Amino acid sequence: MHVPHGARRPKSTRVTLLTEGTYPHSHGGVSVWCDQLVGGMPDMDFDVVAVTGTGREPIVWDIPPHVSRVVAVPMWGPAPEGRPPRGRRRNQLATAYEQFLTALLDPCAEDRFGSALYEMARAAADGMLSPFLRGDRAIGILTAVWNRPGLAVREARPTLHDALTATALLEHALRPLAAPLPEDGVAHAVSGGVAALPGLAALERHGVPLLLTEHGVYLRERYLGYRTAPYRWPVKAVVLGFFRLLAEETYRRAALITPGNRYNRLWEEQGGADPASIRTVYNGVDPAAFPPAGPEPTEPTLSWAGRVDPIKDLETLIRAFALAQAQLPTLRLRLFGGTPRGGEAYRERCEALAAELGHADAVTFEGRVDDIKDAYAAGNVVMLSSISEGFPFTLIEAMSCGRATVSTDVGGVREAVGDTGLVVPPRDPAAMAAAALELLGDPDRRRAMGEAARLRVIEQFTLRQTVDTFRSIYLELSALGRITPREPWTADRATADAELAAAGAQSGSLAG
Repeated sequence: MHVPHGARRPKSTRVTLLTEGTYPHSHGGVSVWCDQLVGGMPDMDFDVVAVTGTGREPIVWDIPPHVSRVVAVPMWGPAPEGRPPRGRRRNQLATAYEQFLTALLDPCAEDRFGSALYEMARAAADGMLSPFLRGDRAIGILTAVWNRPGLAVREARPTLHDALTATALLEHALRPLAAPLPEDGVAHAVSGGVAALPGLAALERHGVPLLLTEHGVYLRERYLGYRTAPYRWPVKAVVLGFFRLLAEETYRRAALITPGNRYNRLWEEQGGADPASIRTVYNGVDPAAFPPAGPEPTEPTLSWAGRVDPIKDLETLIRAFALAQAQLPTLRLRLFGGTPRGGEAYRERCEALAAELGHADAVTFEGRVDDIKDAYAAGNVVMLSSISEGFPFTLIEAMSCGRATVSTDVGGVREAVGDTGLVVPPRDPAAMAAAALELLGDPDRRRAMGEAARLRVIEQFTLRQTVDTFRSIYLELSALGRITPREPWTADRATADAELAAAGAQSGSLAG
């Protein structure tokens, strides 16, 4: 989908935001961050390439005039149009795909990942990659690769069904390679993973500098998600191998990486990022938009705000509430936030858990709230129970509203809170309950923590600081001009063909 919006203005720094599942098609923390960034820089010229689910998602944000276009790239909608390659091009792509899979499954071949990925990006630009991956040849290449002697995945006895499943997952994950690529300015991936694919391709093809901002650690969240995914190990080995090598390629090739906290930096350095290319930039809020929340509720209440999602671990929060209510019978838990499409089963599981524990009436799911400040005002203490976070907006918004908080020690939470709230281990209902009761039992301490929290936001985490920092970064990277790719997209194809053919012969001629 292509949504033109306003005329492009000349001589303006151009930034292409690369998003996945967020702005401008959904609400939530990262979407808020994108909207603040775009809205705070009317002097910049923005495009948005948004990886979405089906492509039918509506745009839920007001798009300002300096956003020239929004392009949606559906991962799970109808199969992209195009024709599979033929003849020499087919053999060339098959060889690149064999190298790609070998890199995913053989630690000794990981250096092949980048060159194979960019060859596949060329095919995607011509509408050939997705049709190829939906064909029998791609299945045959995978079954041949993972049955090679010496590979660990072979010991799991992968089946044809595993091959079909893994290939389908890769086909969907690689669809963003076919997105329209930025040709100048700066490509800004606002998460790692598949959102970065058009940025990597634009760097390779046009030399466009790539800026990466990770809010949560994308790779870590894939590991957490696939832990309980309904796939056999051979499928997980392929898909997680892809996400790991994609993360490492993105870390190595980004001109600058701007994590939202120091915890992310550790993952990025471990993944191969040059420490000199990493610059921490904290999320910020407008303290005037989140003023002190005013009087606390008369009944003791814990409040939570966010999207209803397994990564938010509401089950631990509900269990912690049950433990706390056993000592404070009038306690209530109010949960504010929407349920993403496809997440209904998780919400039902949480509701069933509350009922099972005997607290269905005291735990209320209140859906999206018109004014998020009301969610923070609703609690004596604001809770955050996530198992993965970057630098969470709900936390610093609640702090700006002057509420004391209890949060899990993930991502940049401890950096955000400092000593103005209590931080507990994730997935520990007893520790969370104890911290909540500690604050509920001490009104003076709650009040002092809330006042200190708001002051901390004003001093360190304002929206103005965040926007000004990214404006400087955009200008800095734009001034670099085109970055010379390691292997230019327009390289001598005869030489490349010869190298690919030789590689294919050495690997058993799977492309033949």
